[in-house]
Amino acid sequence: MTKGRAEFEDFVAARYGQLLRTAYLLTQDRALAEDLVQTTLARCWLAWARIEEPGAYVHRTMVNTYSAWWRRRWNGEHPTDELPHPPWHDDEPGVDLGGALKRLPRRMRAVVVLRFYEDLSEAETARILGCSVGNVKSQTSRALAKLRIDPRLVDHPLEQS
Repeated sequence: MTKGRAEFEDFVAARYGQLLRTAYLLTQDRALAEDLVQTTLARCWLAWARIEEPGAYVHRTMVNTYSAWWRRRWNGEHPTDELPHPPWHDDEPGVDLGGALKRLPRRMRAVVVLRFYEDLSEAETARILGCSVGNVKSQTSRALAKLRIDPRLVDHPLEQS
């Protein structure tokens, strides 16, 4: 089945906000999240006619692109004590879930974002990440254990699953 420009534009229009939120949860930086979504969509556009499951393909491309960014050495930006814009906040005051996610290793963060934010099944998450369901289960378990003892979340314990 050949997909064209209209289908791609419809997909982007319907999913851009969700993709941006997912990218932000992965990167913890709004500008990087926007770059990640744009890079992901550009890569997906090149393969659009061959994609059978656009949602899964785009998510996998996003996670792979995000992982590749951190494997490369990047010297173009340097940390600063001053933020250029106010950070996004969770709805509940005092909960620094974004900071806690940022402290997780990239793979665990990707699993948590896909499983709990995107509400994907273990099998869907495994397919997107290119790993086994058992790996998703163990990464989820380890990530939740780390989040449960995170000092910024201790006052607001995560529910046990």
